[in-house]
Amino acid sequence: MNVMVVDDEIRALKDLTQAVEAALPDADVKSFSKPSDALQYERLSQVDLAFLDIEMGGMNGLQLAKNLKDIYGKINIIFATGHTKYAVDAYAVHASGYIMKPITKESVLEAMNYLYHPIAPTQNKKIRVQTFGNFEVFADDKPLFFARTKTKELLAYLVMRNGARCSNNEITAAIWEDRTDSESLQSQYRHLVYDLRQTLRGIKAEDILVRQRGYIAIVPDKISCDMYDFINADAGAVNNYRGEFMAQYSWAEFTNAYLEKLVS
Repeated sequence: MNVMVVDDEIRALKDLTQAVEAALPDADVKSFSKPSDALQYERLSQVDLAFLDIEMGGMNGLQLAKNLKDIYGKINIIFATGHTKYAVDAYAVHASGYIMKPITKESVLEAMNYLYHPIAPTQNKKIRVQTFGNFEVFADDKPLFFARTKTKELLAYLVMRNGARCSNNEITAAIWEDRTDSESLQSQYRHLVYDLRQTLRGIKAEDILVRQRGYIAIVPDKISCDMYDFINADAGAVNNYRGEFMAQYSWAEFTNAYLEKLVS
């Protein structure tokens, strides 16, 4: 479970965060003292639950809740406040709970019984792929190192094809568009496949690839990918798309045009 905690008072933020972590020891908890920073959180589309103070400078918790729901409609909101006067307003934005400070482990657990949107168990995906803007790959949220730039490009092409089987000739024509097919080129391609397998094996993620004679594909369900979330109409992913897709690769232009049509 991914949880966000927002309070502009540092001491209150620390106390609230500690109570949430004690109640939800397996959750990934991110804390923010500024509502604007919470809205700019790069993994906002993956947040299941937000604990928000209401009286904050600049943007109060009610406004923040509305903005969060606009971005990711199924986020659960629990207000953590020292005032009772906002209760009606809180439920007007379909909050899951309204708990009074000082927040305790017990009050957090009690509020968890009444979540507006059930939280499904999250899959532990080792690989996270960013396709919007430039193509980047993260393993356990750390950038994955590729010894060869073409190895990274090979993985990018497989991700773009979204599980479709890709033939050796298809891939070489895409990533070496200025070269004609030859035994030397096919040998170079085989070395790339081997290098990709070794790179993934090093982080125990080789199972994201499926190989058959003459073909290779990615297993979409085994990675987290903004493009896949976008296609599945995830509001956060749609909001994060800015008209650029794998910008460093010319062969990605047609897919980018397809994504632009989906939002037009």
